[in-house]
Amino acid sequence: MIFSKLPLSLFMSSLFFHAALGEIVCEELPLDICAFAIASSGKRCLLETSTTNVVKGGGVEYECKTSEVVVKNMVEYIETDKCVKACGLDRKSVGISSDSLLEPQFTVKLCAQDCYQNCPNIVDLYFNLSAAEGVYLPDLCVRQLYNPHRAMEELLSSGAAPGPVAHEPGPVASPTAPTPIN
Repeated sequence: MIFSKLPLSLFMSSLFFHAALGEIVCEELPLDICAFAIASSGKRCLLETSTTNVVKGGGVEYECKTSEVVVKNMVEYIETDKCVKACGLDRKSVGISSDSLLEPQFTVKLCAQDCYQNCPNIVDLYFNLSAAEGVYLPDLCVRQLYNPHRAMEELLSSGAAPGPVAHEPGPVASPTAPTPIN
């Protein structure tokens, strides 16, 4: 009799152990904290529209998914509401995109001290997104501070953002710029 309950006991114990460890699994996160979270696996969580659960009447349902983007040196992290607000973001953001870097109001908030110095997860995300566009985020932030119009022109260019040799004279990085996490 005791041996027949052993598999059930082990299974139940594993569930309690999993819960006790506080492991973050994107698919198990509530939708209101999914965006800007990092799972225990080190992969970013992202909010996606559900392809299987279309709501009657034309509405859309969302689900939290695990992306393939791995964040080095940061796991089991859920961004604070304070950082989301300070950086000009929205928890209802669907997917991961560099599009918001094209909005001057967003770049101002991202580069502001409240975000840039205090929200390493968000800064790391946009550091990598801007790098994929050929833009070095610390340089973009410095340019945003001194010449916002020029910063947007460079970002909108064909990806040929100035490199370390071709950039304008002046500071190349904010003296208080955080070191990227990767």
